[in-house]
Amino acid sequence: MKRFVLLIGAFLLLSGVILFAETSVLIDFSKLSADTKLGNNEKATENGATLIDFSNVAGASFTEEEKAKMKTSLAINNWEVVLSSSSRTVLNQSLSMTKEAKTSPKAKPFQGEEMANKTVMGIRVHFPVAPFNSWAVVKPPFEIPAYADKTQLQGDKLVVPDEEKGRGRKFDGYGVIKNVGVIKSVSVTVYGSNFPNGFGIILKNQNNEEQQIFIDYLNFDGWRTLTWNNPNYIADVRNREIKRYPLYPKSAPFIKLVGFVIYKDASQEGGDFITYIKDVKVTYDKAVLELQRDIDDEAIWGILKARQEARRAAELRRLGNMQVLRYLEKQKMDQGTAK
Repeated sequence: MKRFVLLIGAFLLLSGVILFAETSVLIDFSKLSADTKLGNNEKATENGATLIDFSNVAGASFTEEEKAKMKTSLAINNWEVVLSSSSRTVLNQSLSMTKEAKTSPKAKPFQGEEMANKTVMGIRVHFPVAPFNSWAVVKPPFEIPAYADKTQLQGDKLVVPDEEKGRGRKFDGYGVIKNVGVIKSVSVTVYGSNFPNGFGIILKNQNNEEQQIFIDYLNFDGWRTLTWNNPNYIADVRNREIKRYPLYPKSAPFIKLVGFVIYKDASQEGGDFITYIKDVKVTYDKAVLELQRDIDDEAIWGILKARQEARRAAELRRLGNMQVLRYLEKQKMDQGTAK
């Protein structure tokens, strides 16, 4: 039976047809609800699975109690909406935000998935009413680290379990997909309310290169899966350029989510725009086949771990500096209005 399966696989390869591609969830907002309390907060404000501690870059002038509060996460309410510079008035920016939203208990299943009482990201953008082109980027509160170890909140500290040390997979499925070769398609489950605005997504790869992809327009009502198909994807293996790459210590490529883009054309009506996003899925070719090898190269040399730790430290340092400045600004504000 095994020989038969191998023969079938060889036949399909020689025929030049690729029938299968990997599909992974880039981000699912139903998993990013606020479920964790920090300090003396009466209600949950952060998402436990994506908590980041930035107190280690805060300096020595803060008390331990203040440092214990210096955590943030990818909780939906923490995401921000940034308008284009020509549209970024005080009014427009203050009325543009994200909110955690729950679907109705009577919501109908969508594409075989139960949608009742689901957590989704709600987006409000207040565009200028003047007739000119504009856009807004909906982005996470920090650049999502491609490599970070999973943590558990114990008291006021984030602790990395022994089995997760050096694995760097904290944000896998929370904005990061590893071992990505050529992207075949990107699909977004989004709720439309007949707005004519365009919708896009911004991705970044391991070379720090950003790609802005226009997905589709949102002029429909209800849930819909919008899909971008890569026009440069070659499905026939005979037409592909075949190259041989070193297996080790070549790091597996990745993509990560930078944000979503809402476009407004000059001919479209300005003012408030509302939509909701459930999840993003990516279909792609694997960059490297996960083959079992006779020698564990990484256990001997540790090259990938050293590279990942250096990159992770740099990402967390950039994150921490910005979050500390925001923390200080929040302390200066009137506590009745600070968010």
